Formats: sequence, structure tokens, C-alpha cells
Amino acid sequence: MTSRPSQLEVFWVSGSPYSWRVLLTLEVKKLAYTSRLLEASKGELKKPEYLALNPRGKVPTLKNSDFVRWESLAIMDYLEHKQPKPAIFGRTAQSAAKIRRLISEFSSYLDGPLQRIITPIYFGKAAEKADDIRAAAAVAHAELERFEGNLDDSPWFGGESICAADIAIYPFVKSLLRAASKETAAPLDLGVLPFEARYPRFAAWMQRVEQLPTYERTYPPHWRQ
Repeated sequence: MTSRPSQLEVFWVSGSPYSWRVLLTLEVKKLAYTSRLLEASKGELKKPEYLALNPRGKVPTLKNSDFVRWESLAIMDYLEHKQPKPAIFGRTAQSAAKIRRLISEFSSYLDGPLQRIITPIYFGKAAEKADDIRAAAAVAHAELERFEGNLDDSPWFGGESICAADIAIYPFVKSLLRAASKETAAPLDLGVLPFEARYPRFAAWMQRVEQLPTYERTYPPHWRQ
């Protein structure tokens, strides 16, 4: 990713869905920023200079001059106030409440099961964690069906334009599909692929995200290898 010089600096790790949320927000809002790509495998998240910015040693972190914020949803909220247009957290009380509800439901009910599927597959523990992955998949499917219902009457979770719920949820679903496509995931019978067969509205929604003009700038670089 080519950086665009700015007082805004984003520290991130390739493939982190939490980082991806922030990159998508910056691009949707057309904010200039400087990209600071870190490598967790090299211990860069635990270096003193990074811990001075984010004492949790996690990503993403946003720095704006002498102001620093971490936690992806908090950063998205900050960017909404910094650049209100296009609005991603809703233009009315009703739409804002719906968007916040969807993000809260994702965080409470779907994020955990997805992590239980994705993480062991990515880190070579699919066979060891097979029973838990299958249990998590059953929960994930129930939630994916519920979320897909929110796309019955509109192209985006918030209505006619992309919103914070779309941005917050997309990276995790994309990561699920990548994990499900791994050879080690085949014996698990996750029932995720082909995604468009089971979740046609979800699949069409993902295509809309991927057709955003600057989507490619946010795509995890190591996934291209």
C-alpha cells in the first residue's frame, strides 16, 4: 500500500480484520493518511516505541499529531467526527440506532465464533481444534443467516449507502472465506463454500464492498502472495 502523507498515521498488521476496518473507513471518507505496516512475527508490536503509542501492543492504532487512539471502533468513531461526510454512523436517530445495534450484535454473537474458526485454521491447529471449530461453525451459520436477513430490502446494512456496520463486519466474513478455502479446512465440512449458494445476499453485499474505488488499497498485502 502506498502511503499518502498526512498527520494521520495508521499502524496496522496485514490480515488483521480490526486494522482492515480502519483502512476501509479512511478510504471511504477519502482521508489522507500515512500507512505504518507492522509485522507481528518480528515482534514489532512489542517494541518500546510502539508500546508507547498503544500499551496493549495490538493493532490498529491511529496517531494524529499528538493525539493517539486505539481500538478499531473507537478509531472509526473518531474519524466520523473528524470527517462527517460521508456519514457512516447514520444520518438520523433511527439509522444510527440500527447501525450501532448491528455492530453490537456482531461483536457479541458472531465475532467470537468466527475467531474460533479462523484462528486455528490460520495457525495450523485445525485438526487439533476440529470439534470446537465445528461447534463454532453451527453458531456462526445461525448468526450469518440472521445478519443476511438485514440485507433483504437494502444493498447495505444501513440502507442505500455503505455504513459503519458494513465496514465493521466485512473484514471478518472475508477472513472466514479465506480460512474456509484452506486445504486444512476441507475435512471440517464448514458448509461455508460456495458462499453465494448458501448466502446469496451476503455474497452480493461482499461484491459491493469489493467494488469500492479504493478497496484494493486496503486488501491485506500478504494475501496476494
